[in-house]
Formats: sequence, structure tokens, C-alpha cells
Amino acid sequence: MKAVRTHDRDAAADGLVVEEAPYPYAAEGDVIVRVRAASFTPDELTWPGSWVDRGGRDRAPVIPGHEVSGEVAEVAVGTTGLSVGQRVVGLTDWSRNGALAEYVAVEARNLAPLPAGIDHVQAAALPMPGLTAWQGLFVHARLEAGQSVLVHGAGGGVGSAATQLARAAGARVIGTGRGASRGRVLELGAEDFLDLEQPAWEEAAGRVDIVFDALGGDVLDRSAALVGPGGILVSIARPPSVRPEDGRAMYFIVEPDRGHLLEVVRRHQDGALRPLVGAVHPLERAPEAFRAKKGTVGKTVIHVA
Repeated sequence: MKAVRTHDRDAAADGLVVEEAPYPYAAEGDVIVRVRAASFTPDELTWPGSWVDRGGRDRAPVIPGHEVSGEVAEVAVGTTGLSVGQRVVGLTDWSRNGALAEYVAVEARNLAPLPAGIDHVQAAALPMPGLTAWQGLFVHARLEAGQSVLVHGAGGGVGSAATQLARAAGARVIGTGRGASRGRVLELGAEDFLDLEQPAWEEAAGRVDIVFDALGGDVLDRSAALVGPGGILVSIARPPSVRPEDGRAMYFIVEPDRGHLLEVVRRHQDGALRPLVGAVHPLERAPEAFRAKKGTVGKTVIHVA
């Protein structure tokens, strides 16, 4: 099969090439997915976990890209819940090869059925931002209707998903970012927008129940003071070094979860969650797209088949 691979850990994304690769092996609990569209995290090849298997053994050459939409091509012995020909979407395991290929082996539990009316390109942009936002808001922050949520980086992939999901849940949402993203953030459902390029942006924020941080740095540190009594500061950028006086603070990494993904897909199907899709490229141009992704708006999606 054709796949995007890199053989050199030091070269990382600069070493990506499109080449022939072995057809994937399906272990018990796996399915083989014929990839229709896939997406990736721009810096995933700099993560140590991208280069080793679950036992810590080197697994180069590596196929990146862990967000996948496609159809089940094979079902391994002992695998249940999915069938050949079924449309699926999911977030694949970080310790295995990804989906920038014609076929990928995925644990069935990491995939959710994809309704017929959802385009594969749109679906491929859903798993990482959607699951991250869902788990941050509803699993870790336990968001309830009527609460207030401050979303840092609301114009980005994860931030835009968090803004839409929080608004759909009945929360009051304040989005932040650079001034250029104001229109997009307000269109997504934020009640107000704070320009982080302004020196005293936090003065306009007031106290909130939840801060959802996708930026880190000084923005994260200054946000602890904005969390009201019993509230929480949730970051996906780094562990908070400044904690709220009368609240909680935490850092988390997204995990594949079929139940959560079903909720994300349902929100998309209902029109409450629109993924932020940027450029769309064929598989042959995936290495170039991977290297060019940083700083661009929206998820870059690779159209495979």
C-alpha cells in the first residue's frame, strides 16, 4: 500500500516521504480501515511516544496521522462491534502506525460508526479537537448548563470545538485569541471575545466557572485568578504552575474513547459542532502539508481515497 513514512527520528517531519509500505496486520480486537481521509497533529513526530510501541521498543519507520475516517475492510478474529463495509471515524493509538496511508490497523474500541450523511473530510477533522474539547469540558470540568466558560484559543481547532460544545450545553462562553479571530469566535457562539494582544485582557473577563486553556504560557498563569469558587482551570498545553485560590487546576491528554466520540459525532450531525477544516491535500502532498501546517488556520485534512 502507499503510505507516508519517516525513517529517521532526528529528521522527524523533514524525513517524511510517500512510499510503498507493508499492508497492516490486524491483531485480536483490531479492524483494518480503508482510509478515505485522515488528519494529524503538527508536532506529533517530536513526541517520544510516536517512535516506540507500548513496550518502549523502537518502531521506525513511522506512519503519522491518528485521526481517520473510512470504511472497515477487515475484521480480525475476536473483534466485535463493527462489520466489513461499515463507515467509521476515530482516533488511533499513539503507539502504533497512523492513518496517512491507504489502510490502517485500529483497535475497534477506538472507532465509532459514521453516519452516511457525514463527509469523510469533515469527519477526519473531528476526532482530536472534538474528543479533547468533550473530555475537557464534560469529563474533567463537569460542565453544566448555566455555567460560564472562558476558552483560550477559541479560534483554533480544539478551542473552536470547546466553544461550540459549551454553547450547545447551555453555558455562557467567552472566547479569547488574537484580534483577527474575533469574528470567527463570535460566529461559533461565544457571547464575548477578549483580545489577548491587549495588555489587561483579564480585567474584562471577570470570574468564571471554567477556564479551558489551549495556549499555555503566560495566558495560562494569569488565568488562575479568573476561576471562581469551586471552579476549575483545565489545560491541554501544560500542567498549570499557578493554581486558583478556591478551585482546581489540571492538565490532561486526550484519550481515544468510543462513547465520547459518539457524542461528538452526534453533535456534528445535529449541527451543533462544525470542525474547523483548513487545507485539503491528496496523499502525495501529505509530507509537504505536514511540514507547512504550523501557523495555519484549521485542520489540514489528507484525502486518501
